[in-house]
Amino acid sequence: MKHGKFTTKFSMRGIFLSTLVLVSIIFVLIPTSVYAEEINVTSVGLDETTIITLTNNSIENIKTFKIWPSSGFTFESFKTEQGWIGEKNAQGVIIFSSSETIKNGEIVKFGIKADKKNVPINWKALNKENKELDIGITISTEIPDANQNQKIDKNQNIVNGEPGIFSESVFRIIPDVPNNGSTIRIVGDQFGALQKFNFYINTQKIGDFVTDENGHFITTAKIPSDQNQDRVDFKVKDYEGTEKKISIRLGELDNRIPTSEEIKLTMKGLQNSVSRGDNIEIFGTANPNTAVTIKVNDPNNKLLNARASEVDSIGNWEISNPITVPFDADYGKYSMTISDGKNPILKTFMVKTDKTILIFPTKVMFKEGELIQFNGTATPNKQIELILENNHGDEIKSDIIQVDNSGFVEFSYQSTENDDKEGTWTLIATQDGKKEFAYVGYGEQLTIPINIEFNKANFQSTETAVVSFVGEPSSILKMIVISPSGSMVGEEKIIELRADGRMDHDLKLDGFTSGIYTAVVTKGNSQSSESFSVGLQLGSGQIDAKITQEEYQQGEQILLLGNANPNSLLFATLINPNGIEIKKVEMASKTDGIFTEDRLKVPSNALVGTWEIIVSSGSNSDKIEFEVLSNVENGLFMVIKDDIDIPGVGKSIKIFLTASQKTSLIVEVIDDDGIMVDKLNCNTTAKFKCEVMWVIDKNMSPGEYNIKAYDPVSSIEQKYLLK
Repeated sequence: MKHGKFTTKFSMRGIFLSTLVLVSIIFVLIPTSVYAEEINVTSVGLDETTIITLTNNSIENIKTFKIWPSSGFTFESFKTEQGWIGEKNAQGVIIFSSSETIKNGEIVKFGIKADKKNVPINWKALNKENKELDIGITISTEIPDANQNQKIDKNQNIVNGEPGIFSESVFRIIPDVPNNGSTIRIVGDQFGALQKFNFYINTQKIGDFVTDENGHFITTAKIPSDQNQDRVDFKVKDYEGTEKKISIRLGELDNRIPTSEEIKLTMKGLQNSVSRGDNIEIFGTANPNTAVTIKVNDPNNKLLNARASEVDSIGNWEISNPITVPFDADYGKYSMTISDGKNPILKTFMVKTDKTILIFPTKVMFKEGELIQFNGTATPNKQIELILENNHGDEIKSDIIQVDNSGFVEFSYQSTENDDKEGTWTLIATQDGKKEFAYVGYGEQLTIPINIEFNKANFQSTETAVVSFVGEPSSILKMIVISPSGSMVGEEKIIELRADGRMDHDLKLDGFTSGIYTAVVTKGNSQSSESFSVGLQLGSGQIDAKITQEEYQQGEQILLLGNANPNSLLFATLINPNGIEIKKVEMASKTDGIFTEDRLKVPSNALVGTWEIIVSSGSNSDKIEFEVLSNVENGLFMVIKDDIDIPGVGKSIKIFLTASQKTSLIVEVIDDDGIMVDKLNCNTTAKFKCEVMWVIDKNMSPGEYNIKAYDPVSSIEQKYLLK
């Protein structure tokens, strides 16, 4: 549709409202302000009636146009051009739509009647996909700088010599009480058509104008600053000397804010860096009784958010609702542009995170049979546990990884077509007691599941449990608590997640008896649960713990079983051959005293040697030892266990070695000068293991020593620090 054709269909048909004033305004339109860069929305008003003109200068076609009044105003009625329909919803928003879109360069007009004069009108333009194209605010009371009718064609024929002023001719001054030196708007009707008139204050001419073909005019003029603050006569005179006048008392100079006094556009409240889910509240100054627009662009310069704010009569503005940083916002540098239509301000800020774990899938969905990969960062030089669960909460793969100096983390799983279940899978990453979730779609699009976690496993009935939820932003969840006997405790709880997809809920435990409870949370057909205990005590009496194997391969899961006193609180700690705690879990014995635990696992890069699990409760404990073997076909593995003090011998270290075959091994101890200070020998057992004891000479100097073990096929070295 070409521009000329569009004008014929929409603009030239006009909007036939009930009053003559409204019809006239359509043809003599003075733009008030333009706040959008690509979509131009202007308005002009008389009394309670406003005409809005929408010009599409963007490359996108406009399908829907929404308007709503500012606080304190109400829309009473509206008119549209032919081909458009309008609907006012319960919130007072008028939604205009048409079967045809507004293309680039095309124009459409709407008529609005409000309950008060000079209503500030918020607007939003959307495309056919209902995607927001632009947003802004237009205020019809703004006075333009021009001092004559802006739409008069200078080449049109001016009719002179005919009567120009009639008894029914009327004009008015806006504002009603102007001040010395201020700019005013003059609006008139029922004058002679296409005639030129002069405008006076008392006897001083301050402007001239030409009426349109309907005898209507809108113009502006500036009151001289030397006028007495008293009643003055404003006059409209035609060229025959006939005049129409009104008498107005000028306002007090002290109460005036001169239009010539520019208030600098400023913005405050934006921090240099924000986090996901943060609320940004900004404010500033601008010219009074205008408006500003705020646009936020992401690191790829894509529009993320757009707002508009009115400027009050003394030049202050602030956004009515905070701008929320999306929970899935990209990290990086963002830009914020604040504009008053003349002088834009560009500010930048960083979206950062205080999270120490940032791990994401390499893509949001993987096909069946693909290698599923995650990578990211975590705290360097510390262990991190990674557990991959399918959409049913079943563990697919898990590992405990030692993060290196770079902090970079990688995790992958080779999926099996027709074997692994399709759905949204969750990677749970835990480090230093902090837990984060990453989601990926397997065989289907990603949907964010519900995750629930308690701040600890066991509570007293006098405490309040903090339940943390993670899920789809702004979703509504339902939670119930199941007692040890299987009945529901209390009433169903309604949980509404924040815009960042998180929420904490305080669960009061008054009246809860001792035992193990289960919290079940649902959203539609999706469900998740988590167990917690109340009133369990440390001090379980005798603990009898065992595992199902004596030897485990690297990466193998451990099943821990045992007995203790009923309803006891216990801890299970996994310790490597160097005595370092790898993982600690809290668990409880049932009413019959039996406990089971399957959350312990040998890391895939675990040290080969003797590991321990210590099960404790108060002063009671039990220790289980087991061997970790290498799952690598070829090579040597070494574990050094120090701080062994043998009476009569002195300090020693024990060196555990595992080979891939039966062999004879040589162990050399070399100081930092490259001098061999000791040499040991050992033969592996049927399980390809051996151990040697290095007795440290008391005269040896402290420092770093290199311990090297080798056979004719393989070798391995490890540093040892002698203190």
